[in-house]
Amino acid sequence: MPKYLSVNPFEEIKVSTENGPDTKVQRYVRKEGSCSVVFRHVPEEWLLFVNDIFTSLVEIRWRVMFLIFALSYILSWLFFGIIFFIIALVHGDVRDPNNDPCVFEVRSFTASFLFSLETQTTIGYGFRGMSENCMSAIIIVTIQDVISCFIDTIVIGIVVAKMASARKRAQTVGFSNCAVINLRDGYLCLSWRIGDFRRHHMVEGTACAQILRTTVHATGKVDVTYEDLAIIQKDLILITPTTIFHRIEPGSPLYKMSLEDLRKANFELLVSFTYTDDSTGMLHQTRTSYVPKEILWGHLFQEMIMVTKKHYKVDYNLFNNTAKVLVPLVSAEEYEQKKREREEQRQLRLLARASPRHSPRCSPRLSSRPLQQSHPENHLSPPTVRVELMGDCQSEPNVPATETENQHQETLTVPKDPTIT
Repeated sequence: MPKYLSVNPFEEIKVSTENGPDTKVQRYVRKEGSCSVVFRHVPEEWLLFVNDIFTSLVEIRWRVMFLIFALSYILSWLFFGIIFFIIALVHGDVRDPNNDPCVFEVRSFTASFLFSLETQTTIGYGFRGMSENCMSAIIIVTIQDVISCFIDTIVIGIVVAKMASARKRAQTVGFSNCAVINLRDGYLCLSWRIGDFRRHHMVEGTACAQILRTTVHATGKVDVTYEDLAIIQKDLILITPTTIFHRIEPGSPLYKMSLEDLRKANFELLVSFTYTDDSTGMLHQTRTSYVPKEILWGHLFQEMIMVTKKHYKVDYNLFNNTAKVLVPLVSAEEYEQKKREREEQRQLRLLARASPRHSPRCSPRLSSRPLQQSHPENHLSPPTVRVELMGDCQSEPNVPATETENQHQETLTVPKDPTIT
């Protein structure tokens, strides 16, 4: 018979494992939601970035993006400055100051670069400007203005898209630092908490959870397997912090796992929440992970919602706080088996109380077994009745009181009928 214990809410639980001291676990998904995966030797990697240049620029870091945008402006100014200098050199504006120039006050490379900068940024100091002498210079200025509009559009669009990125919105939706296992409606349940820290909440959302196991073989082969966890009420509107529950029942990867097995296990609990933002209508996803040491057995999240006369008050100081509760240390399978045994014993006791001990309607059942021979002294002999006829004046005869007759013998005396001869 397995021994069933409960967690003491006032003591720490320490389970010794065979693996020795805990080592640093390499997470598949970090706590902030990023994946610790690095890709190497991707075929045509640079071509993939160029084909989707907008997404590539949105995903790069801010300092790299600023460097790329600054170089795009400077290189474009320099490129068109060189072209204007070549036009001035071919037209003779550099050698002959008295010649009618293509571009006023552009007789050197520095002046050409400054004219390119002023044209693209629309500064217009008033000293340099186009003339009607060179058609080629007019065409180049037109092309530069169009390209300048394209560069400005790309820069503004990428900056706006990067600021409104789903990653930034995902940082305002957070998970609890740990997950807990406790009893809920008579079942062991795994739960974690999720909350939205902004006033403008999302339209709808869906919670998901998976168990990830990584197996490294002796040959160096690595197997990554996923097991889905069934979540109670996975579709929700996250207005106030909500606790997500997974009932540990048959079919769950944690069904045969006790507290000691949990401390020895090597897996990663991946949880995510996919939702639509109410303000922008964009689809976002927030995710995190829990390792076995971050799953607290016998803990319960503290209540953080209070009801006042005017509104609901949410105290986010209690978002990660837990309290210890009494929970069996055995697995959910053993706990359910013990509950069934207790229920069967209770039903048997109720049936025993409800059934009558003696029923008058019950007829004796004839036993099909042969009568066993027993000692004659253990059975009572049937009584013997003797009837004697006596006359009217005849006195009662003396009956010999032998030992055998005294045990089971009765005498019945009947007066004699005169009509009988």
